[in-house]
Formats: sequence, C-alpha cells, structure tokens
Amino acid sequence: MKATQTIYGMHAVRALLERHPERVLSVLLAERREDPRARAIEELAQRHRRPVKRLSADALKHLLGEVTHQGVAAEITALAPWTEDDLLGALATARAPIILALDGVQDPHNLGACLRTADACGALAVVVPKDRAAQLNPTVRKVATGAAETTPVVSVTNLVRTLKLLKDAGLWVVGADAQADKEARQVDLTSGIVLVLGAEGSGLRHLTQANCDHMVRLPQRGSVESLNVSVAAGMLLYEALRQRDGK
Repeated sequence: MKATQTIYGMHAVRALLERHPERVLSVLLAERREDPRARAIEELAQRHRRPVKRLSADALKHLLGEVTHQGVAAEITALAPWTEDDLLGALATARAPIILALDGVQDPHNLGACLRTADACGALAVVVPKDRAAQLNPTVRKVATGAAETTPVVSVTNLVRTLKLLKDAGLWVVGADAQADKEARQVDLTSGIVLVLGAEGSGLRHLTQANCDHMVRLPQRGSVESLNVSVAAGMLLYEALRQRDGK
C-alpha cells in the first residue's frame, strides 16, 4: 500500500493538481473560502475528478496543527523517497544532470527554498545527510510550494561517500565557499555536476571540500560576509543554466 501524506498551502496544492493530479486523493478547503483562488483550486480538482471536501476551521486546525495553511490542504500519495541507488540509477538516462547537495543545512525553510529553486532549474535531485540536517517535513513542503512533490530528496548516510560515487559516475563536484579563488562563472558548469553548499554559518565541512573538484565563490560587491544558503544555491543553479543556454 502506498504511503499517504497531507500537504497544505495554495501553491503546493495547486502545483500538484497541475503536475500530478493522479497523486491527489482529495482536496480539503475551508468552509468559508469562496474567493477566486480557492474556487480555482476547486475547479481544477473537479476537472481532474479529484474529490473536494469542505472542513471547518477547527477541523483543519486539528488536522494540520498550528500552521499557515491558507484554508487549503490535500491528501496525496507520497512521492517515493529516493535511495542512493535510485540516484545513481537515474544517471543512466540523465543528460548533463544537475544535482544539488546540501552539507548539513538545518533550517527547514532553507531546504524548502533550495528545493523550489532546484525544481525550477530542472535539477535531478537534492541530496542531504541523514544526520544533523533538515529533512522533508510539512514546513519544507510548504516553503517548496510543490517542488517537494516533484524533485526527489535523497537522504544519505555519508555525504562524502555519495559525492565519491557521483564522481565515479562521471559528474564534477563543485563546492561553494566565499573564500574560493575562482568565481562560479570561471568554471565550466555545462557537464554533469553536483553543486555542494554548506550549512548556515559554518559552510562546507573540511572533508566535503577535500572531495570537490572545484571550489567557487559568488561575486559580491557589498559588505555582507556571506549569502543565505538558499540564495547562494539559487545563484549557482542559475549560473549553470546561463552557461548551458549560452552553449
């Protein structure tokens, strides 16, 4: 039997109805939501023949807890988690894949934002360590606005080991560090790559850096010492797309 879960928020529910309506088991709407956005979701669900249930505010609160659900939720078939073997297997048919790896990012909001940008840039997957790092939870799914249901998150026991396996599979591993000698635009990001970013504040661990083929920095002209990890991830991902579009 497939696992189910509940997602919430306007963007997350609409995105799944648009992309994978077959995974939506039912849509849950607050009784008093009759505004255009809510009606659009209801019409989208009906178009795909997905049942719509109206719940009271108290019932939604009891189901979801103290979250900003915007009066919209959905019961869905969960995206099957990828293992390290699934990730390596997917490389067989992927052309110049981009993989985003996060070394110990603990803030679920940052993980959700990274997922959202990774999805927008067509990343194959996002890799995170199992220990001392944010994992998929309702907060991450809410921030990701649907990307958590389309971009696999691969939780691995040993990130350095996974990076070595990806290198053996032909990918280049590119780490980000504010003190790196080269800017991202000076390194070729058009082949299969793994972009690796570190935890908030501490950055990449030494052993992770040691297993990167290149270390790059983002250009900065202001006074701040470093960028938020989700911002930096977005800039690196779009630099990779810029180079690929130019080529």
